[in-house]
Amino acid sequence: MTTNAYPLLQKVNAPSDLRTLSRSELKALSEELRAYVLDSVSKTGGHLSSNLGTVELTVALHYVFDTPHDRVVWDVGHQTYPHKILTGRRDRMSTLRQLGGISGFPLRSESEYDTFGTAHSSTSISAALGMAMAAKRKGEDRRAIAVIGDGAMTAGMAFEAMNNAGVLDGNLLVILNDNDMSISPPVGALNRYLAQLMSGQFYAAARNVGKNVLKQVPPLLELAKRLEQHAKGMVVPATMFENFGFNYIGPIDGHDLDSLIPTLENIRSLDGPQFLHVVTKKGHGYKLAEADPVTYHGPGKFDPKVGIVKSGAPAKPTFTQIFGQWLCDMAAQDERLVGITPAMREGSGMVEFEKRFPDRYYDVGIAEQHAVTFAAGMACEGVKPVVAIYSTFLQRAYDQMIHDVALQNLPMVFALDRAGLVGADGATHAGAYDIAFVRCIPNMSMACPADERECRQLLTTAYEQDHPVCVRYPRGAGVGVEPLLDLSALPFGKGEVRRYSAAPRQTEPGMAPRIAILAFGTLLYPALEAGQSLDATVANMRWAKPLDEALVRELAQGHDVLVTVEEGCIHGGAGAAVSEALAAAGITLPVLHLGLPDRFIEHGDPAKLLALQGLDAAGIERAIRQRFLQTQA
Repeated sequence: MTTNAYPLLQKVNAPSDLRTLSRSELKALSEELRAYVLDSVSKTGGHLSSNLGTVELTVALHYVFDTPHDRVVWDVGHQTYPHKILTGRRDRMSTLRQLGGISGFPLRSESEYDTFGTAHSSTSISAALGMAMAAKRKGEDRRAIAVIGDGAMTAGMAFEAMNNAGVLDGNLLVILNDNDMSISPPVGALNRYLAQLMSGQFYAAARNVGKNVLKQVPPLLELAKRLEQHAKGMVVPATMFENFGFNYIGPIDGHDLDSLIPTLENIRSLDGPQFLHVVTKKGHGYKLAEADPVTYHGPGKFDPKVGIVKSGAPAKPTFTQIFGQWLCDMAAQDERLVGITPAMREGSGMVEFEKRFPDRYYDVGIAEQHAVTFAAGMACEGVKPVVAIYSTFLQRAYDQMIHDVALQNLPMVFALDRAGLVGADGATHAGAYDIAFVRCIPNMSMACPADERECRQLLTTAYEQDHPVCVRYPRGAGVGVEPLLDLSALPFGKGEVRRYSAAPRQTEPGMAPRIAILAFGTLLYPALEAGQSLDATVANMRWAKPLDEALVRELAQGHDVLVTVEEGCIHGGAGAAVSEALAAAGITLPVLHLGLPDRFIEHGDPAKLLALQGLDAAGIERAIRQRFLQTQA
């Protein structure tokens, strides 16, 4: 960071430094901060549009409130780069989302200013309300502020928290950052309500009239109350937020410090639940991001002067793209199919599906619980729902999977994107637990395709079943196996042996054991590399549930040791299913389970992270040698 480029920003190492600046200096600081965010993200990749839109709001919050004594909770947290820069992490932005570097989301272990760890949406109001009530119980004079976007406000959890907050009378401030921006276009009645509220000329004119009248009339209490009702009640009758028990204020311009700071200063002196409606523009201050905020939502490295340039060379299709094409092809063949997403149209590869089949596409907003039960209701009526959802987000609808889907044994497909490690987004977004939490549910099945071709085929297999089936696949591209163009399926619940060992069974001490590696999902390919080096048999298991128990018994009978490999948690995972099957069959032999350990994996390059967990070819080979071949070395 050069002093000449950012003369004010380089002086701010904590919010206390920010509070020494004048109002005009704060405006200049905001411009420097926005430029620094753009420069930083262009070098590391990360979230951009959302962070450019919250610069002034971040400055105002840290200027007005006594952070970290006053608690600020950022919903999702992908808009906290300005917050991180102002709270002592400016010079670490070059390490953003990299192994050993700072997180792209709030992290309590990273800074005392990160008061609550976030990354999934719609948790902020609940957390901030908890903090507000804890302060009240302890007799501490502090404020709790939740900053939530209009996209995150579509989730039921946000309204559950507001419903509770309205009767608890804690010193809670909810700031609605209304920028008409979620990763996919926000949907639902609330979004329409906000749009109508903001676009209403009568509302805007009436508020201006109210302000002018207040300047002229003596401040008689009753008259002031009537004027307030005129501006807030008669113009927008019984606003939803006030009906929840909040004092509604706004909307105000979220990029105007002259509006933000006095408003926040006034709210700071008010008791009870407050609701501030702030309007911001996604990508504000960077024209390319303003024009295309979705493309600039989470870009990789790019030149800010040029913008994001798409590579001319054709890239291998990602698993997400494979799913999107399969969805369109299957929909063309079966008119019963509908596609459902909880606000992840782009991320789940459903853009083309929406274009081609708009009346069969349902974006339910950031509402995973509703998405699953909504799909279950459709399945009850003979429709064939395909729910496209990230593995980590399915965790939020676990009860619905059990109670509303599995218990009724409804035929539907869960397409689980981002299974396994996801890289830069870190532990909050890693799909580490789906095999374990699906495997224990009756009537549920779990397919683990090894490559692009199998992904398409196993999606078809899942769709053909008369019960709920999950198909898990990772972020990014696979090894490059060309998918078949038809909609052919693979056998349900059956694996295959991809490599046979030429080694004999162990018949006497000192002989090397004959090894079989049972691979689940895309780790088949590093397992094949390790198998080649070790002359081990390698099986592509394909299904974590139902497990191909016949294949497991066959491998156990022909080998001295078994090794299971999966990109999921070891505890309760596919490897555990193998051990359970062996025990049930009365077969005893050594089994080594390789997978994700019983700890959260930090952010970083996915290939590096897999290698650190010993799940690349070298790591698999090393683990097998250390466990079974040291005596032969």
